[in-house]
Amino acid sequence: MPRLALYALAVCVLSVAAAVVSFVQGSWLGIVWILLAGVSSNMTWYYVKRGRAERAARAKSVTG
Repeated sequence: MPRLALYALAVCVLSVAAAVVSFVQGSWLGIVWILLAGVSSNMTWYYVKRGRAERAARAKSVTG
């Protein structure tokens, strides 16, 4: 997994935890944390897919 994907995944997990804590404390600020979790989740998938595509392109250029 690419390094940027791991960073984005860490941000996603931490923002979900922050949202849970925020909602438990009765704050509506958790909505912002949920939005951040969504964005970082999309970034994680993007970097994972980009890494797979780069590996496939490298493998194809080596064999072809």
